[in-house]
Amino acid sequence: MAGLNPKLKLGENERHGKRSLWENKTTMPGELDQKLKLANRVAIVTGGGHGIGKAIAVTLAQNGARVMICGRQKELLDTTVREVVATGSEAAMTITDVSDETQVQTMVSSTLERFDHIDILINNAGVAGPTAPVTGVTRAEWDEVMAVNLTGPFLCAKAVIPHLIQQRSGKIVNIASIAGKLAYALRSPYAASKWGMLGLSQTLALELGQYNVQVNAVCPGPTAGDRMQFVIAKRAQELGMPEQDVEKLYVEGTALKRMVDPRHVAATVLFLVSPDSDSITGEAWDVSAGYAL
Repeated sequence: MAGLNPKLKLGENERHGKRSLWENKTTMPGELDQKLKLANRVAIVTGGGHGIGKAIAVTLAQNGARVMICGRQKELLDTTVREVVATGSEAAMTITDVSDETQVQTMVSSTLERFDHIDILINNAGVAGPTAPVTGVTRAEWDEVMAVNLTGPFLCAKAVIPHLIQQRSGKIVNIASIAGKLAYALRSPYAASKWGMLGLSQTLALELGQYNVQVNAVCPGPTAGDRMQFVIAKRAQELGMPEQDVEKLYVEGTALKRMVDPRHVAATVLFLVSPDSDSITGEAWDVSAGYAL
């Protein structure tokens, strides 16, 4: 069952994460808030404990958002919460399995209780799944990937949408993958889930446009971090190759000849949840270092 972290208190004058912003002696609080793209916005970031999700949570907070960080590993979430609070913004966390509808509903209720409203949903939680040919993938492995990577975003969107419709504004960004646009041998459940996420994103964009809610997807390519190293190790094992050779194949497959920096994915998400993107919906943005061009 999802549980809400007790409200973080940084001191009497730091309530709501304002002190570090207001201590700027050359700028009045209202003037500074106007410069923050996401001032007064509330964001939910699933899978926010590490990697891309963590980078997104911190980036949104740096731009004024108050953030509910969700995931399944408390230790990782605690770390992200501390980093968000260090930006001067406000954070809370819930232990949430996005494939469980009851836990998702509790996550949304906890966010409303803590922050009063919701403006932004980032569907980032996901699992890598198996590395094997289709004949080597079990039904249980297939079901797990679909439950987290595709059903999870569906459940989170379903729970948040009524609130966005009521306020007639909001942003949903689904973190898909370049694997949702290409064939990806040995990763059929993962690729299928990400292709499905793009279809979900476009359908939601069409359904919600009349309510001034924008829905977009971001498709990272091979992204530096622990998740990518795990994928490389599993692929090396399946192919009987050294890990460094598999990593080289991913890097050489990009136009920029390097892995994607998670912060660059986060910067794209920031644009898509800011007022600058109010006329953009139903799109899938590649942040892939030019993978498979």
